[in-house]
Amino acid sequence: MVLFTVELSIAVFVQDDFIRPYVGDVLVVILIYACVRAFFPVAILPAALGVLVFAFGVEILQYFKVVEVLGWESSAIARTVIGTTFTWEDLIAYTVGVGILLGSEKLIGPHKREWTSLH
Repeated sequence: MVLFTVELSIAVFVQDDFIRPYVGDVLVVILIYACVRAFFPVAILPAALGVLVFAFGVEILQYFKVVEVLGWESSAIARTVIGTTFTWEDLIAYTVGVGILLGSEKLIGPHKREWTSLH
């Protein structure tokens, strides 16, 4: 909940050239990962890689301007969730976020056996 509140605060209150675009992107993959691990029985590494692939997929949708293609320009929800601007830096931020979460799992996370399997 704390991470979600931070993300929401960044989205609503921060209008800068660093925190919102980069820190927000780093944190969003960590938030998605936390949700996946909280609600689904998925091991650490598959969950982290799945979140990274998902984030890259959303960014690729932005590259192809899917919001415009689908005629959703007037939808604030679509513009916020999918986004409208592709940048290579976002891919780096997502990768950094996954690196941070994997590092955190290594330092303070569960036993090693949960990295690839829950059994």
